[in-house]
Amino acid sequence: MAISASMVKELRDRTGLGMMECKKALAEAGGDIEVAIEDLRKSSGMKAAKKAGRTAAEGTVSIKLADDHSVGVLLEVNSETDFVARDENFLGFVGTVIDAVFATKNTDIDSLMSGVLETQREALVQKIGENISVRRATIVEGENVDGYVHSNGKIAVLVSLTAGDSVLAKDIAMHVAAVNPQVAKPEDMDPELLEKERAIYVAQAEDSGKPPEIISKMVEGRVRKFLAESSLVEQPFVKDPDLKVGQLLKNGSADINSFYRYEVGDGIEKEEVDFAAEVAAQVKNSS
Repeated sequence: MAISASMVKELRDRTGLGMMECKKALAEAGGDIEVAIEDLRKSSGMKAAKKAGRTAAEGTVSIKLADDHSVGVLLEVNSETDFVARDENFLGFVGTVIDAVFATKNTDIDSLMSGVLETQREALVQKIGENISVRRATIVEGENVDGYVHSNGKIAVLVSLTAGDSVLAKDIAMHVAAVNPQVAKPEDMDPELLEKERAIYVAQAEDSGKPPEIISKMVEGRVRKFLAESSLVEQPFVKDPDLKVGQLLKNGSADINSFYRYEVGDGIEKEEVDFAAEVAAQVKNSS
């Protein structure tokens, strides 16, 4: 498979390694960037690479809570520009949609938008002159549900706790927004992902030339560290790093059931536009 310059650039952006090293890794991986990253981590000891597709589309995320904190709704609505994401008409539409999700408990976006809401969306598109789409919604239920929206409206979190109070739940949500843990508890980690990490650590440790029993201890130590860094309850609490989140929950006689974190445009590919070239082309065409 031919290795294009764009493939090499993406691998460089995600790993921070040199061009020739990235090109060689891609060639050996048959052009598969994810395989190349795994191979590079095994051979060079490189830590986790940046995720692909993190270029954010614009828009906003929002939450709505029941008065008794038994239910919460998390919603993302996208726009083309951040300017529109702050427009009162856009934000009014977001409020209408989240009210509808809360009232109907319907998170199937196609079904939700099949009637009046779609008519309102189309009218808003005509008025603003920019595409608007309702991307996703989640309903969270539990004994103690609360959330946090970052001040710029780009990150929102809902958490469900057993017991505790709304202050504790909001603190946990704020931590999730800031630190972005992968799972709530170590035992929640995807076994396939864990085994993939273990294989990488084994390959890295074997290069050290140490005896098998030492390698085994090294690998298990790295696995424990990975789980601790990735699991909510094992992380130092963002407002008090001397206190782990798990202990914070125990102090409040609570436990974590689940958490959901939305970040605007997470995973959406956004086309990069060379505005200078675009303007030059428009001028050329107009003349």
